[in-house]
Amino acid sequence: MTQVIVLPHEEYCPEGAVMEVPAGTSICEALLENDISIEHACEMSCACTTCHVIVREGFDSLDPSDENEDDLLDRAWGLTPKSRLSCQAIVGQQELVVEIPKYSINHARENH
Repeated sequence: MTQVIVLPHEEYCPEGAVMEVPAGTSICEALLENDISIEHACEMSCACTTCHVIVREGFDSLDPSDENEDDLLDRAWGLTPKSRLSCQAIVGQQELVVEIPKYSINHARENH
């Protein structure tokens, strides 16, 4: 099991969270399984950017993103060099610290 720390997010996880996740689980699956209802409009098929996260610690332990993910990330709100689609970022053996951005592309469209 790998520890994943989620930084506080006003809507999804106000207090932050610490969870133990089996290696091989996507960050998105881990969040959902721990009652953090991150958006995932494409049902984790790598077709949107609503599950965008920033991996503040442990980024280099993740498998590299592929070209499709990189192309999609170019459209994500708040993109950083440590951004990933949580549906594509698979937890390994190293602890991760994850930040869910304040907005997703859906929030911007819906004027939240």
